[in-house]
Amino acid sequence: MSAPPPTLPLVDEALVRRLVAAQFPEWAGLPVERFPSGGTVNAMFRLGGELAVRLPLTEGGAGDVPLEREWLPRLAPLLPCAVPEVVGTGEPGEGYPWPWSVGRWLPGRNPEAGAVAQPRALAEDLAEFVRAMRAVGLPGAPVAHRGGPLSALDAETRKALAVLGRDPEEGVDADALTALWDEAQGLPTPSGPVWLHADLMPGNLLMDEGGRLSGVIDFGCLGAGDPACDLFPAWNLLPAEARPVFREALGVDEATWLRGRARTLSQAVIALPYYRRGRNDAMAANARHVIREVVGER
Repeated sequence: MSAPPPTLPLVDEALVRRLVAAQFPEWAGLPVERFPSGGTVNAMFRLGGELAVRLPLTEGGAGDVPLEREWLPRLAPLLPCAVPEVVGTGEPGEGYPWPWSVGRWLPGRNPEAGAVAQPRALAEDLAEFVRAMRAVGLPGAPVAHRGGPLSALDAETRKALAVLGRDPEEGVDADALTALWDEAQGLPTPSGPVWLHADLMPGNLLMDEGGRLSGVIDFGCLGAGDPACDLFPAWNLLPAEARPVFREALGVDEATWLRGRARTLSQAVIALPYYRRGRNDAMAANARHVIREVVGER
């Protein structure tokens, strides 16, 4: 019989202070403040003015820590904006069971769908980042999370659509979305994998005061896969008038664009039943936004 999963201690400022004091005494005594985030896989804390502590909240999230430690130093020089820089590799301790990281604090704020001040400029910035990821030639890329064939998402997507279709409170046109999903199953497959971030959600993007892309965080899904996976911002963030800018800058063909829309939809319809009703309001709101945008394009 397998051992039960570890009981996670309360992940709060006190735990971070104990971990830092035990493993990085040079930073002991710096103020610790939890950073509010809509993410569900990691807890973020600001450590002093220049550092950030990132602690996984799940075993799956813990698996992302060594992945980022290995690849981010190699990817950073190849990308056009700031990405996390790990400066401290924390290990299990103080009752906390997984590896964790200390990184440089990246300034900026997360964009919000429907409230983007410079949508066309942001679309160009996002396209520049995606182009740079696709151009990465580093060998030995891991398989990107969600980067496989569209068919791999089929069962879970249909299950979520069925759940939403039975919920009049959400008002989701499940029949229309199912028809769109059906159509996507016949799309041509990609010619080959490319390097991906694979989780370009608004919460993983940072903007400067002028509304331009200043950083991209959370590379836990990175790897090689279908280029359509990095088209998510077209529907989860950019307004309709900026989507052509993003698409043209990337030179995306019709099949890849439609696969991207289907993948973004799949993520949203799976997320909405899970996160709604107070479990994670930010994630649920973005899922509803994606569904509205996709329906509006039909």
